[in-house]
Amino acid sequence: MSQSLSQIYVHIVFSTKHRKSYLSNKELRDRLYLYINKICQNHQCHLLVAGGVSDHIHLLLSLNKKMAVSKLVEKIKTSTSKWIKSISISLEYFCWQNGYGAFSVSQSNIDAVIKYINNQEHHHKTLSFKDELEKLLMAYKIKFDEKYLWS
Repeated sequence: MSQSLSQIYVHIVFSTKHRKSYLSNKELRDRLYLYINKICQNHQCHLLVAGGVSDHIHLLLSLNKKMAVSKLVEKIKTSTSKWIKSISISLEYFCWQNGYGAFSVSQSNIDAVIKYINNQEHHHKTLSFKDELEKLLMAYKIKFDEKYLWS
């Protein structure tokens, strides 16, 4: 093959440090998602949807064939953290958690994942972030040590 072609969809999840409710303002979250979209565009990635609640976010994106998930998450977290801190004195201590979850998504499941991400506020009326993340990890058969998952 004389060219490299790819279509890689990734569902990325990460929370604020210690799951503090820094993102309780919906307007702030909406502005954050627009900012993340620009970061993705700058790295030739396509953000399909972003959503979340006060203490964590979900992103579904199409990854550029030359971009590692870890590198994109690092760029998103670094840039958004600086940006959020600049918005208000009340956000000066904002931080993201160290880790993240990244889950592959098949073309046939894109619509379901978009719907899931768009319904985050509804999900979290009855489901904690901890329970949600553990459910995702188990669904993807990802082994984890709980003592490191929440530190």
